[in-house]
Amino acid sequence: MFRKFWLLFAQAVTVVLAVLMVINTLKPDLLHLTWPQSSDNLALTTLSTTPIERSPGKQLASFSAAVKRAMPSVVSIYTSKEVKTQRPPLMDDPVFRYFFGGEGEGQMQKSSALGSGVIVNESGLILTNAHVVEAADEIEVALSDNRRTKAKLIGTDPESDLAVIKIDLPNLPTITFGANEQMQVGDVVLAIGNPFGVGQTVTMGIISALSRNHLGINTFENFIQTDAAINPGNSGGALIDINGNMVGLNTAIYSRTPGGASLGIGFAIPASTAKNVLEQLVRNGSVIRGWIGVSVQDLSNELAQSFKLSIRQGALISGVMNDSPAAKAGIKTGDVLVAINDKVVTDSTSMLSLISGLSPGSSAQLKLIRSRKDIELKIVVGKRPKPQRNEN
Repeated sequence: MFRKFWLLFAQAVTVVLAVLMVINTLKPDLLHLTWPQSSDNLALTTLSTTPIERSPGKQLASFSAAVKRAMPSVVSIYTSKEVKTQRPPLMDDPVFRYFFGGEGEGQMQKSSALGSGVIVNESGLILTNAHVVEAADEIEVALSDNRRTKAKLIGTDPESDLAVIKIDLPNLPTITFGANEQMQVGDVVLAIGNPFGVGQTVTMGIISALSRNHLGINTFENFIQTDAAINPGNSGGALIDINGNMVGLNTAIYSRTPGGASLGIGFAIPASTAKNVLEQLVRNGSVIRGWIGVSVQDLSNELAQSFKLSIRQGALISGVMNDSPAAKAGIKTGDVLVAINDKVVTDSTSMLSLISGLSPGSSAQLKLIRSRKDIELKIVVGKRPKPQRNEN
């Protein structure tokens, strides 16, 4: 009995398979059934290997046009200088010197460094950071089209960490300066440079903050903060907007790693500041700033209370140099400077910026608070001395 049922089952399966083969040959559409799918199968079936073509009616989120416009004007800068190695401690041993002689002076070795720069005009002027070319014996520039050439130093401004070098090559691409006054926190920006010497690289981020100061990086600070990755080698490269205009010059990063890798906090000098310094370096070989000869500090709440002041902004004069413009004008230690030519002084940084923007030899009207009384003094602005350079 069991064998009979088994034969019937086998015959039925054979007939069904034969029918399916005939249908698949003659009417394959009848077999395209919709089956229930698990979430995993559904994810796999939605994958497409057909690329989406760019068309005027269907634009992709891309900044390639901005990069193509700006990237050719960003260069890699290679510098080298001779440095003296430290005297080996063993050379101070009189026994060693008796047998082997010599004074044991350090030897001269070549040290190399890497940075970036931006071509600003067709005559070959390149804007970069002062720390990129500082004390360099040789400067070599590599363009994005693989041309390489030596560069000449035009001038540096260590207090803003900016420098200008020059190359002599034909058909140079140039950067376009953007409008810093139109920038807002949250704007998309791109950083272009040569990080770690891997080659020209573009990173993307946003403007995280504006007017960053009190960082202890430069004397004059008014940084754009960005989370676009900036790494060693990016210094002097361009920070551009989505139209390819330079809005800043990449300068520094905040990092806790030994190699100085990006942690998402980078700083760029605004293009407006860089342009002003560029023009002065080309015209004068240095940057001329106003100076009155005082040391200042921010007016904190504690200081305001100790001086019994009702205001909480201004710059406290903590020192006056002898025979300086401030001393001649009658400014005293303990005065609080609150305005310069009717422009409000909010803190020591704004005071430094306002004074440095005045022309040496010009007159300025200062508003101060002395012993809780408002006074006004007229001062003849002096020329800011060059910063002292530390020799190693």
